[in-house]
Amino acid sequence: MFARKSDSGDPRPQSAVSGGVGVAGLIGLASWIMVARQYGMDGPYSALTACLCCAMPMVIWSLLHDKVHLRASTGIDWKNPKALKRTFDISVVKIAGLWVTWAIIASIYCIGRWYWTGQYQFAMEMMMAAAPFLLGLSVPYVLWLDRYFAEPRDGAWHFGQFVMGLGSRKAGAEYDPEQIYHHLRAWAVKGFFLAFMISIVPGGFGEIIRLDIAQIIRDPVAIAHWLIIAMFVVDVQFATVGYLLTMKPLDAHIRTANPYLAGWVAALICYPPFILMDGPLNYHVNTADWTHWFAGHQALLAIWGAVLVILTAVYAWATVAFGLRFSNLTHRGILTHGPYRFTKHPAYVAKNAYWWLATMPFLVTSDSFTDMVRNTVMIAAVSGVYYWRAKTEEKHLLSDPAYKEYAEWMDRNAPIPRAINWIKVKIGWWPPADKGADKAAPEIQPAE
Repeated sequence: MFARKSDSGDPRPQSAVSGGVGVAGLIGLASWIMVARQYGMDGPYSALTACLCCAMPMVIWSLLHDKVHLRASTGIDWKNPKALKRTFDISVVKIAGLWVTWAIIASIYCIGRWYWTGQYQFAMEMMMAAAPFLLGLSVPYVLWLDRYFAEPRDGAWHFGQFVMGLGSRKAGAEYDPEQIYHHLRAWAVKGFFLAFMISIVPGGFGEIIRLDIAQIIRDPVAIAHWLIIAMFVVDVQFATVGYLLTMKPLDAHIRTANPYLAGWVAALICYPPFILMDGPLNYHVNTADWTHWFAGHQALLAIWGAVLVILTAVYAWATVAFGLRFSNLTHRGILTHGPYRFTKHPAYVAKNAYWWLATMPFLVTSDSFTDMVRNTVMIAAVSGVYYWRAKTEEKHLLSDPAYKEYAEWMDRNAPIPRAINWIKVKIGWWPPADKGADKAAPEIQPAE
């Protein structure tokens, strides 16, 4: 219905990540899962080892095949290193800025009670174990890398200047507040989400390792259930790697963190301890999932389960496509490949469709019309939150001409944006009133 005539003169913009990166990570992750299943290694340390086995092939592919370390976006000039004595003072200030930043994050971890209960305890144990190595390795790493940066005075350096009192705006502005704000926002993202990701790494991984395939092979519901868990394991593993490897030599650093308060609010209310889906936006009151309502109808169970598996696979695919770069609230390069060829927000589309189909909030076990209406409205509000997230992310990314080019290409070529634009044309919403009537809608060719 929304087909578009092929136009070889309108090529898709280049993606910041190649498709091979995600494939390499999947091979590494699958290899470790097979080893862990063979030897019954279902514990949390085995789950973290899976992250390593997922990350290393992606790092190798990125460096040897994609040669990401040579990209101009890294800000690194490997051919013209500076003498250590020229960058030593800069590096010292930068290290000070990093250490103070980490001290602030550690203080927040200590103060937040939720970090010391439940699944978060494992994350805190890992953080404490890693801290001495992180502190020790940061010194040679910064001293080494600063020699190759075209401009080593980044946000960490500006924050270090501020902390050490080496700069004064009245005396010549030795530090830039905007650089400091960017530095703190980037580390706030990493500190908040990395703890969460590490905390959920062991759960699904352990279930996959303990799975007895022989017991589920004839049950379509069980097969769907375990395939969905497997997709979420892939998502969590890749996302955790993304938060761990925000490094410039891999071109996976944070270019910018979302500067808009609305973007932070929309994202944080989807995660503990701020999550609203377990409180005001809880849509599970007196509900039962799809397996309850379709019980006894094997064909329908198989079909519905397959749809949910496909949606979860799309969700996981959207994370795999990031390779080393997955992160909320950040710009780490524009993706145009994988599921991002079809919609700008494949994970949000797939996730929300999954929730609607899996929960079916318009059916309730209490036979209460009120429960049905409330649950339906609540899940609609949840979908609204994700629409809000998508819009705040687009507002952030549109500051990059590369994203603007991608968004315009999607409007001309991608099925979902074109379908939305077609609907807007039909109901008279295109062009937007504030854009002027001279703005033509994209050329949309209905299928024959």
